[in-house]
Amino acid sequence: MSKTMFQKRDLREETAPLRAQIFDKLLQLPWDGISFKHAVPGLSLYRVVEPAGPFSGVYEPSVSLIIKGSKNVHVGNETLIYDESCFFLTAIGLPVTAQICAASEAQPYVAASLRLDLEKLRRIIADYDIHPTGMPERDLGVAVGTATPELFDALLRLISLANSPKDIPFLANHIQNEILYRLLTGEQGARLRRFALAGTNSNRVAKAVAWLKENYTSPLRVEELAEIANMGVSTLHHHFRAMTAMSPLQFQKHLRLHHARELMLAQSVDAATAALRVGYESPTQFSREYRRAFGHPPLRDIKAILNSNDSTKRNPVG
Repeated sequence: MSKTMFQKRDLREETAPLRAQIFDKLLQLPWDGISFKHAVPGLSLYRVVEPAGPFSGVYEPSVSLIIKGSKNVHVGNETLIYDESCFFLTAIGLPVTAQICAASEAQPYVAASLRLDLEKLRRIIADYDIHPTGMPERDLGVAVGTATPELFDALLRLISLANSPKDIPFLANHIQNEILYRLLTGEQGARLRRFALAGTNSNRVAKAVAWLKENYTSPLRVEELAEIANMGVSTLHHHFRAMTAMSPLQFQKHLRLHHARELMLAQSVDAATAALRVGYESPTQFSREYRRAFGHPPLRDIKAILNSNDSTKRNPVG
């Protein structure tokens, strides 16, 4: 067993009592299928009792903690695996594909996801002059970090507010700030800081990503995108790929395909209509790229999802 595996095992053992308390709290909640939207703004909880996925979606800036189980996440050509010893950090909104390989009634996959407020991050950095140790080896917009007892303790207190909703307006904000502080002062703090603060290359690329998410149906001119990011074209390409594991054009394609899938599921539109709505001029090209992304042509994929009891295919799991 490698040193890293020993460290993960020790960490899981250290956090096991806290995770057990969280699990007990979750058993008391009125679940709606696989998910529970907590009264705390931005906090979502998930429980899956059978292998699920691959499921796709556009993840917003968030931090996710697994209470039981493990999960594989694919971003572009990158694959990240995390379990109870890790947290999964999304610093910018990215299209991802994920899979839960093992889950059962006896051993369910249970996780929590908290949306990140970048404005709060900036205020904490400014008010407390936080300078994280070290720098990230890469600028990828997603990362796996160490899930410490302090993070699980804060999550337990946040989830427990379901039993005292009158305390949420005051206490939730303080606990969320504590979680942000733990992230900023931890091993992924430098990554978060670079995305949150204006003037950094990460923040400039984040502006380009935000523009693409708002305008994914429009034709893409990389020169205009470079102007939005206040970068040269080659510099944008370099940093964009480093952060998203995709080129701007690939990123736009993933956004279009994800939104087209949502349209076909939610509004029952046909593939050709969905293709046009998300910006494709050629239904043939759309079908070809859809199959590459999701494994089947649009019609077969949507029929399989609609005929399946696997609700995770319709709703990404945190």
